[in-house]
Amino acid sequence: MEKTEWYLGGPNSVVLCVDRIGEGQPEGRFYHAYAQEGTSFANMEEAIFRLEGLYDSLNFPHPTTNDRTFQKQGGHTESRKERTRVMKDEELLSRHGDLGTFIIRVQHRQNSSWQGRITWMEKNKTLYFRSIWEMIKLVASALDTVSGQEDGVPEQSWQDEKGT
Repeated sequence: MEKTEWYLGGPNSVVLCVDRIGEGQPEGRFYHAYAQEGTSFANMEEAIFRLEGLYDSLNFPHPTTNDRTFQKQGGHTESRKERTRVMKDEELLSRHGDLGTFIIRVQHRQNSSWQGRITWMEKNKTLYFRSIWEMIKLVASALDTVSGQEDGVPEQSWQDEKGT
């Protein structure tokens, strides 16, 4: 199979590796170019919060809304520092999960959500998502397909017109 969709395309791209389903939630790790080790997650909520932290530390993509804070003026604010790439794209793309592997490319953080592209590496298919929720549903749909538990087809599906 030709790997035409296997590319990262930006400084904030990550490879999400799902190894198992625990209590109905995907568990695994994700990799990015700024750490040699993967970042573990026990469910998608934890993965989203950790990814949001990565994007905040990179300040990319820049959020169009800011977090609300109740700190006094001049209070402690987290400073953004320049991050150095420690892993090459080829090495990132060589990481794989036991159940599924996804390349996530968040292009925008608008309306307090994410918009971008997700590639299911095992199927070499890429779809666009308009929100974090839609991205989570695409991951769940792919994992349901792998485990043979398809209950329903989401609005946007990994299946093409031929049903493959």
